[in-house]
Amino acid sequence: MVFETCGPNEAMVVSGCCHGKPSIIPGGRVWVWPCIQQLQRISLNIMTLHIETPQVYTQAGVAISVTGIAQVKIQGANREMLEAACQQFLGKSENEIRSIAQETLEGHQRAIMGTMTVEEIYKDRKKFSKAVFEVASSDLINMGISVVSYTLKDIRDDEGYLKSLGMSRTAQVKRDARIGEAEAKRDAGMKEAIAEEQRMAARYQNDIEIAKAQRDFELKKAAYDQEVQTKKAQSDLAYELQAAKTKQRIKEEQMQIKVVERTQQIQVQQQEIVRKERELEATIRKPAEAEKYRLERLAEANKNRVILEAQANAEAVQVKGEAEAYAIEAKAKAEAEQMAKKADAWKDYQDAAKVDMVLETLPKVAAEVAAPLAQCKKVTMVSSGKGDVGASKLTGEVLDIMEKLPGLVKQMTGVDIAKTMHVRQV
Repeated sequence: MVFETCGPNEAMVVSGCCHGKPSIIPGGRVWVWPCIQQLQRISLNIMTLHIETPQVYTQAGVAISVTGIAQVKIQGANREMLEAACQQFLGKSENEIRSIAQETLEGHQRAIMGTMTVEEIYKDRKKFSKAVFEVASSDLINMGISVVSYTLKDIRDDEGYLKSLGMSRTAQVKRDARIGEAEAKRDAGMKEAIAEEQRMAARYQNDIEIAKAQRDFELKKAAYDQEVQTKKAQSDLAYELQAAKTKQRIKEEQMQIKVVERTQQIQVQQQEIVRKERELEATIRKPAEAEKYRLERLAEANKNRVILEAQANAEAVQVKGEAEAYAIEAKAKAEAEQMAKKADAWKDYQDAAKVDMVLETLPKVAAEVAAPLAQCKKVTMVSSGKGDVGASKLTGEVLDIMEKLPGLVKQMTGVDIAKTMHVRQV
């Protein structure tokens, strides 16, 4: 027994022992008994056919040549068509099958050409291809072959019919083109004039609309500007009012803060006063009272000591007192005698004694007059150009003051110093 396989592009046919009718396996595997069973293969590949049909007279009697392209294949998906193809082509090569299909299609192509005119074939190739496809398919299906597609590739003739047909059509097309061009120019001119008229009308209308829109814009803008200015003024006033309120609240808060700070300061000061009082109480008053008490005790002790010492030294003090009294008495007597003698002398001399006392006093007066000048660190003098300048000026002023003293003494005491001194000289 042999195990045989085939791909999807072919089919196996097993016949012989154990098979009442041949078994067809498209693209699969099968067991085959050699000698008693026969295995045959048939191709399911697609085949491309070039169908040439030369010099065939059409319905109008014009001979043309046509070339078509067709794709055909044995249909393996349909069981009946596959059995029909096996019956028709089993044992034949792919070229033989191709030849049979091509001859069939060529006959049908020739037949369809005889039923149509050159113009129909030339202008409507799709109709021609459809007719050939439908007619050929009905026959090839009976052979187990399906027509996948058919296309008319080329049409030609030896008499120049197709060229003349093309020239006539070309001339007609050119004529229609010239007419169409003239009509197009006419229509274009008319349409251009209409378009220009419409353009100008649209332009004028557009200008009018623009002017209206500009007017409406200016009016609305003025209204909006007025509203905006009003709102802005209200906003500014509201802002200023709010700012004033805010400032007022801030000032109130600041005053409240100051009140609180002042209250805190007062409390702190009160506490500081209490603290200082306590500190004074602790550092000064209490020690002072203690010191007072100590001094009072010491004073009392000293008093008692002095009393005792006085009592002990009473006699010594008495003796000393008597001695001092005697000394004072003797001194007083001596001074009294001196004063008496000075008085007697003044009685004898009278004005001369007074003058002597004044003369003794004059240097002291001069010293007192010059004392301010001695204490000056800097003296600025301004001269008028007359009299002394500098130190002589200062000393001269001092001397002037001294010269005025005799007159002052005479006014106060009645003693003429100059006269008295003159008498004494004589």
